Amino acid sequence: MQPAIFIDRDDTLIHNIPYLSDPSKVVLTPGAGTTLAALAQAGFQIFLITNQSGIGRGYFTVHELNAVHDRLKELLRAFGVVLDGIYYCPHAPNQECNCRKPKTGMLEQACAEHRIDLTRSIMVGDGQQDIEMGKAFGLRTVQLRLKGVEKEDYHADLLITTLPEMLDFARATLAAKA
Repeated sequence: MQPAIFIDRDDTLIHNIPYLSDPSKVVLTPGAGTTLAALAQAGFQIFLITNQSGIGRGYFTVHELNAVHDRLKELLRAFGVVLDGIYYCPHAPNQECNCRKPKTGMLEQACAEHRIDLTRSIMVGDGQQDIEMGKAFGLRTVQLRLKGVEKEDYHADLLITTLPEMLDFARATLAAKA
């Protein structure tokens, strides 16, 4: 069993563009590539966990979403990072589902498909739903509040303004539970 980093997409791993469907507009947040490379090197599996209601709302297709994710994977490969899985909720907020954050369906699916040590795993995101989902699943939580992006403090275990700030926390999580 291996620990995991479950990471949100918009305003966490990439800059948020509402209902992004154009792969050319994918831009990593500061330090995202180097941070994920360091986390993978430390022994974490890395999973993207994202709500994508634009599909359920009819704003873009699964094919367009896959093209965006292919571009994201290409950008991460430049840092030697390969995502262990991508999980997304395609449903609109008014649709009944178990996968839309803060519900834990995407985490449950990742755990069913991979050998994950939850006692040494972390949820990283910018939004309240990310932190609530992580806590509901018993994960350590990290909230990223990018400079210039207004977000409340959602009382994660760690509050940061750039992804590299979480590296010591992640290493301590590995060591404390080993």
